[in-house]
Amino acid sequence: MNAQAFDLFADNFCNNLERLRGLSSFTVRGYRADLKSVGEFMVTEEISSVGEFDRQDVRRYLSWLLELGYQRSSIVRKLSVLRRFFGWMLDEGYLKINPVPRRLPMKKDRILPRFLNKEEISRMIVATTEVSGKSWISLRDAALLELMYGAGLRVSEVSSSDLSGLDLVTNQIKVEGKGSKERISLFGLPAARALKLYLENARLYLLNEKNTDALFVSRDGNRLSVRSIQDRVVKYARASGLGQRVHAHTLRHSFATHMIDGGADLRVVQELLGHSTPETTQIYTHVTGSQARKSYILAHPMSDIDSETNPKAN
Repeated sequence: MNAQAFDLFADNFCNNLERLRGLSSFTVRGYRADLKSVGEFMVTEEISSVGEFDRQDVRRYLSWLLELGYQRSSIVRKLSVLRRFFGWMLDEGYLKINPVPRRLPMKKDRILPRFLNKEEISRMIVATTEVSGKSWISLRDAALLELMYGAGLRVSEVSSSDLSGLDLVTNQIKVEGKGSKERISLFGLPAARALKLYLENARLYLLNEKNTDALFVSRDGNRLSVRSIQDRVVKYARASGLGQRVHAHTLRHSFATHMIDGGADLRVVQELLGHSTPETTQIYTHVTGSQARKSYILAHPMSDIDSETNPKAN
C-alpha cells in the first residue's frame, strides 16, 4: 500500500465518519488533517504500507511529531485519531491487529485556559460601537458578545440559536450543545438589555424581508455563521487592545472562571456549560486557584514574609 493508497483509505474512513456516524463536517476536517501527518510520516520514513505499522512505528511517529514542534495535547489528539483509523481498518478486514495501544504512552500537558477580566470584557463590548459605529451591526454584535459571555456559550451554540428558543422574561435560552444535546442556558441583565435592543432595533432590518428563526443574522438576512462570529470576536479583541490570542472560546472560559470566582458551585457551572463530566469543568478551579495566589501576594500585608510564597522576598 503506497502513500496514494493510504490517502484513499483515509478518505473512505472520513467519509464513513461523516455519512454513517453523523459527525460534523468540521470534526471530520480535523480528522483528515490529523491523518495527513500520518501520510507525511510514511513518506519521510519510507513506509510503503500502513499495514506494516507496528507499535514501534507508532512510537517513532510520536517522536517525529515532537521533533516537528507539536504540543503534547495535539499529539495525543493525533494518536487518538490514528487509533480510531486503525480500528476502522481492523473492522473492515484490512488489518489483523490495531498497533496503537489502548493506554496512551504520553499524557496531555495541562494548559490553563486563558480568560479575560471584567474590564477587558467591557472593552470588547464597547469596541462594537467604536468599530462599527452606531449601527444595526454594532447592536447585533454587542448582543452577540454579551450573550456569549453572559451564558458561557460555545460559538456553535450561538450560531445555531433560534429566536423561538429565547425567553427575555426568564432570561434564558435553549441551545444545542455537543452531541446534539439540548440544554437551557441562563444569562444576566446586561445580555438581556443588549438582546432587547438588537431585537427591537436591528434584527428586522438585517432580515431584509427574509424568513428565518435564526437569532443572529448577517447583513443579507441569513443565519450568522460560526466563522463570521469567530472573526468578529477576534476583530473586537484586537480593536480593544487585547491582541491576537483572544478567540470566541475565551469568552466561555471567562464566564466559567468568573462564576467560580464568584462562589458558584462546580456542579452548577458544569450544568451551565453543558459539560458531560465534572472533570472537564475542574480545570477552572486551577485557574482561579492561581488567581487567588496572585491576589494574596499582592494584597495580604504579611505575604512578603515567606520567600517560598513571594519570590520578591529573596
